[in-house]
Amino acid sequence: MSVGVILGSGLGSFADTLENRVETPYSEIPGWPVSTAKGHAGKLVTGRLLNKELGDTELIVAAGRAHLYEGYSAQQVAFPIRELARRGVKSLVITNAAGGVNLSYKPGDLVLISDHINLMGVNPLIGANDESLGPRFPDMSEAYSSEYREIAKQAGGLKEGVYAALSGPSYETPAEIRYLRTIGADLVGMSTVPEVIAANHMGIKVLGISCVTNMAAGILPQKLSHSEVMETGDRVKDTLAALLRAVLPKLK
Repeated sequence: MSVGVILGSGLGSFADTLENRVETPYSEIPGWPVSTAKGHAGKLVTGRLLNKELGDTELIVAAGRAHLYEGYSAQQVAFPIRELARRGVKSLVITNAAGGVNLSYKPGDLVLISDHINLMGVNPLIGANDESLGPRFPDMSEAYSSEYREIAKQAGGLKEGVYAALSGPSYETPAEIRYLRTIGADLVGMSTVPEVIAANHMGIKVLGISCVTNMAAGILPQKLSHSEVMETGDRVKDTLAALLRAVLPKLK
């Protein structure tokens, strides 16, 4: 199994479209952190993505993820990436729901992550390094594969942006969003970065896709809510599925 997918908040329905799928609840996988956040199905799905032109692709899909704000450590949050690698994953697509910091974005946009800013205050590689997994000091100069981003841009004509990761679970303040924009962030969220660090540590190539589910605090005259995140995720699920169907067979 060479291609893996991580599905973020409200984006898990893609896993249900696979053929010959086998579903395993996270609770049945030793060491896998159980998702408690709404909108995360909490199951590992293996199956086949059918494509008449490019050939079928065997996938392993994590429908939902764990977060630091649920009380998990960075190492626990990154454990699914370690497990996917153990199962043979060499290419990984990571999706998330994100707030739009860039004023040119709008809810419902799909944005390719070109780079990230880790403001979580933690790193899954802190502690003793397992040399069998990767080097003590892994390079992060291309954390998100430029080759994979080009494939995705050809498939969907998407914008690119820098993702800033904070621990949550509170949404950011308007002042924090102004700060994030000043330091170069286009998107903000509460996930993804520990997973990407672990993937790069093991030499797994990553494509990151953010769904802009809401504009960040202070941009629009309205309060933020998780229900908006879920509603937008549901609205764009078919667009995301179409993008994944076009891109995943080319990552084999």
